[in-house]
Amino acid sequence: MTLSRRAALGLLAGSSLVHPALAENILSGWVGPIEGAEELWAATDAYIFGYPLVTMEITRRVLTNVAAPQGTRAPMGQLIKMRQYPDASFRDVTAPNADTLYTTAFFDVGKEPWVVSLPDMKGRYFLMPFLDGWTTVFQVPGARTTGTGAQTYAITGPGWTGTLPPGVTQYKSATNIVWLLGRIYCTGTPEDYAAVHALQDQVKLTPLSAYGKDYTPPTPTVDASMDMKTAVRDQVNRMDAVAYFTLLAKLMKDNPPYAADAPALKSFATIGLVPGQDFDASKLRADFASRIPQIAQDRIMLQFKTNPAVKDINGWAFTLKTGIYGTDYLMRALITAIGLGANRPQDAVYPTSMKDANGDAYNGANKYVMRFPKGELPPVRGFWSVTMYDANFFFVANPINRYSISARQPLKANADGTVDLLIQKESPGPDLESNWLPAPAGKFILMMRNYWPDESDPTILDGSWAIPAARKVG
Repeated sequence: MTLSRRAALGLLAGSSLVHPALAENILSGWVGPIEGAEELWAATDAYIFGYPLVTMEITRRVLTNVAAPQGTRAPMGQLIKMRQYPDASFRDVTAPNADTLYTTAFFDVGKEPWVVSLPDMKGRYFLMPFLDGWTTVFQVPGARTTGTGAQTYAITGPGWTGTLPPGVTQYKSATNIVWLLGRIYCTGTPEDYAAVHALQDQVKLTPLSAYGKDYTPPTPTVDASMDMKTAVRDQVNRMDAVAYFTLLAKLMKDNPPYAADAPALKSFATIGLVPGQDFDASKLRADFASRIPQIAQDRIMLQFKTNPAVKDINGWAFTLKTGIYGTDYLMRALITAIGLGANRPQDAVYPTSMKDANGDAYNGANKYVMRFPKGELPPVRGFWSVTMYDANFFFVANPINRYSISARQPLKANADGTVDLLIQKESPGPDLESNWLPAPAGKFILMMRNYWPDESDPTILDGSWAIPAARKVG
């Protein structure tokens, strides 16, 4: 099918971006008639649909390609126990946090279930979400949902039938690949680090066949050809269309799409992508294959402006559609790109701000103040923080190694009871350094974390609590 540029723009805008000017930006590289526009759109839809599964796989490869647990990585079926907050060198996932100590693992439930045993957390805030290969948070034990006492779970794969030991609760995964992305709150002091380390050491992960027995994980083979330095998102985004769809087709054999995905999958067959089958590259038009990744990635990132599920309050964009996405594939891909592993909104809401109160992009050449009215700090039952990221959603190196600011700092209130967060490159001085969130020299992004939003009124979950804007000061 051959369409004029104008008709193609209409197709683009009508599909999900809704704004013709934004559609024009995405197709800015095209001139004249666009032949095969419907096939092009089907291909970018397929790319967006598969973005979470492909990203999860590359993340899994990077985080598990070691012979033994070390730092932020561990082999398949073994726990990563991060002993301190990530720093500015961390590039394994986008938008990391500096509020909790991660206890994580990738494991495959295709052959048998895996059992996760959690200790008594002694009242400490924690959550242990389980994600399937499509980034759906299918269960989330933790302080909010199951309490802080000792608990044991068996994660079972698609179609598994069998009997579990007494006292073991079954959680069913829709895919073979499972990611445990546990977080235990920590204040960051040496004493609290030690207390959380002791809890981490009591978390156990074993295959069901070894549950209750002495278990020594096998030593895996390390793949020396794997790129262990380039950020995962960059590795995914640099893949050409044929390599991307070839990997996606392979992954869907063990990690099938959901039943609700059937309507979307029908159109993907036209480009050679059919669940359960190898990718047929002969059906992908060579004349536009090179453009598919960039167009799809642009569509994903434009969701900040165009997706109706994204709210904007005082320059802070956020959604209450994380962790469970249904058929909103663009939202699922956006969260994968900027915050892989995001929780359900009942557990955490992540307002993100790229511009100040005047609508100007943040820049470390300026100084900003985020002022909370008296008594109106974020209404949460877990914790809140504001994190500083560079333009690519990674931590920013700074002289005091502070990547987020929260109630953990001894925040100083103003005389009228308001509380200011000072966002700037240079220290505001010893008297105000407790309220300082260091910024880089250039562009930056702010992300607020509100863990376990309070269900009372006003609440973050219905938008009745207003997030203060970050205002530029002289």
